[in-house]
Amino acid sequence: MVREGQMKRRHISLLKAIDLFAGAGGSTQGAMGAGFEVVAAIDHWPLAQKSYAKNFPRTNFYCESCEDIDPRAFAIELGPIQLLMASPECTSHTCAKGNAKGSEDSRNTAFQVVRFASELKPRWIVVENVVHMRRWTRYREWLEALRSLGYHLREQTLDAVGFGVPQARRRLFVLGDLDRLPPEIIVHKSRRIRTAQEIIDGNGHFPFSLLNAPQRAKATLERAGRAMSELGEHRAFLLVYYGTDGGGGWQRLDRPLRTVTTLDRFAYVRRRQGNHELRMLQVPELKKAMGFPSKFRLEGSRRDQIKLLGNAVCPPVMRAIIGQLTNESYDDPVGRLASDSASAAQRL
Repeated sequence: MVREGQMKRRHISLLKAIDLFAGAGGSTQGAMGAGFEVVAAIDHWPLAQKSYAKNFPRTNFYCESCEDIDPRAFAIELGPIQLLMASPECTSHTCAKGNAKGSEDSRNTAFQVVRFASELKPRWIVVENVVHMRRWTRYREWLEALRSLGYHLREQTLDAVGFGVPQARRRLFVLGDLDRLPPEIIVHKSRRIRTAQEIIDGNGHFPFSLLNAPQRAKATLERAGRAMSELGEHRAFLLVYYGTDGGGGWQRLDRPLRTVTTLDRFAYVRRRQGNHELRMLQVPELKKAMGFPSKFRLEGSRRDQIKLLGNAVCPPVMRAIIGQLTNESYDDPVGRLASDSASAAQRL
């Protein structure tokens, strides 16, 4: 619960946002790039709190479940909030669960957006989730609950590739605006498509092992064989080392990386001195694939850091969405935002 005196002192800022289910802070990074001050973030994962605090030390982070926090106390402590961002739990929506039965309690975390919005009354809302959220039996009910608060809504599926991110990552974004219908988010067709090759560290910083090692799984060698059959023996490529996909278990480097997940999924394969060798993609490479700045810090083990990245929102995507949602240019996201935010603050 929010406790008296828990909030830190901060300078007065007109453009304020909160980040629900914040994780390590991908949405926060994007919102700050769009001119907002993120004054509070919530996530119940202690490792997320540690990482978030390293990158956003001035933001109040609540390591609690949203259900355990009183949004009315938030409204009193924080004052007017113009933007609410949220990435409710997605594992029970995604096809990555296979045939496993998802948790309805997990899906219902989306209704925390409604609970916080009803008290904080932000001008804008941005909710991110997997595209399979639309199949949820309560999805329409959830949308109607937001509309009942006065929000005009737009649902849009966006791929991170269209926002300068070297990764194919399709996600559902539900945008809300109290004053008008949110604009359709425009992807700049002239933007150069970035590829997996751009994230690879080719400076020898990470060790390789032989592809044809005795302990290598047969399925791994078969995937590599399919890649070499198409590309030839001398071209480097990526293997889907763990898990399965619909692309033959490998991909070319001249295309965007496939979706980064919470698992250590991709291996880089190259030929050196007559032998093929491989290594798993490393955290700095995956961080680049997600669009995080190189200085962004992650806590925990390598596996923990990959999980943090796989759960995150790509900051350039969120920055672009917020910029356009608030009727501003992506290239100059602050611009005339103050006038809209001033009217929102007066209304609140």
